Amino acid sequence: MRRRDFISLIGGAAAWPLAAHAQQQMPVVGFLNSSSSDGFSYLADAFRQGLKETGYVEGQNVAVEYRWAEGQYDRVPIMALELVSRLQVAVIVANTPGARVLKAAITTIPIVFTMSGDPVQVGLVESFARPGGNVTGITQLNEEAAPKRLQMMRELLPAATIIGVLVNPTNPQIESLLKDLHSAAYTLGFQLHVLNASAERDFDVAFATLAQLRASALVIAPDGFFLSKSEQLAALAVRHTVPTIFQDRPFVTAGGLMSYGGSTADSYRLAGVYTGRILKGEKPVDLPVQQVTKIELIINMKTAKAFGLTVPITLLGRADEVIE
Repeated sequence: MRRRDFISLIGGAAAWPLAAHAQQQMPVVGFLNSSSSDGFSYLADAFRQGLKETGYVEGQNVAVEYRWAEGQYDRVPIMALELVSRLQVAVIVANTPGARVLKAAITTIPIVFTMSGDPVQVGLVESFARPGGNVTGITQLNEEAAPKRLQMMRELLPAATIIGVLVNPTNPQIESLLKDLHSAAYTLGFQLHVLNASAERDFDVAFATLAQLRASALVIAPDGFFLSKSEQLAALAVRHTVPTIFQDRPFVTAGGLMSYGGSTADSYRLAGVYTGRILKGEKPVDLPVQQVTKIELIINMKTAKAFGLTVPITLLGRADEVIE
């Protein structure tokens, strides 16, 4: 289906449910995510917690329809169409790929996004303070923190020359992210090698390639699919003895070496709060985009010791949490 045809179809479908909402005793929220439900339960729990803070409990006074693309970004438009045309949703919560599809197609259904990057830069909102239209949401600005992760690897491994970065090539934000990472790698004296993974089967190949390259470390790029596979990626990093940094705490608690970024769980909780407020009658245009303000550095010292690494005091001193 051509993009223009899809936008016309979903845009027309968006008008269908409006008359039906008044007849529904329980509002329906669409939860559209490009990630996998496997390993994502803590973020869905955080979203439900946010709903609860505004008086909504799933199954009691609100229904939530979950749609997971399992890291396959080309599935997102079809799932968006289903939510809009068949399920008569009152609000749709989506991470970046779904939010961009919906933003381009509909103006009637409120959309609450969660994302790692800058929503103004990708055209989701006009500004943080005044989103405009039917879209608002939460960002952790984890993409902006990506070059900082390279800098931390330089502090940890001052003699390293080769470093890998794992990316999902189907992520629509990957081009701008890689541009920033290549620039940072050049400044820091790293040879940066890009490894692609858009499905679980690609992970073993990526780590085998790291070994062939004799790479000293790995940076995992921000990506919803990778986030849902934090435990699996941490286990592979430990098995292959690769010092690795990612964006969120669960990667480190599962055995990964380091994480640096805004709390994704908190962003989903805040998205739940915004969803509840919209269900009560507030408009997205009146809800400023929120930014998860606390950026956390977490280090797993047990993993560092197992790898034979000495973590410099300067890095330990900046850590928000050290797992022994």
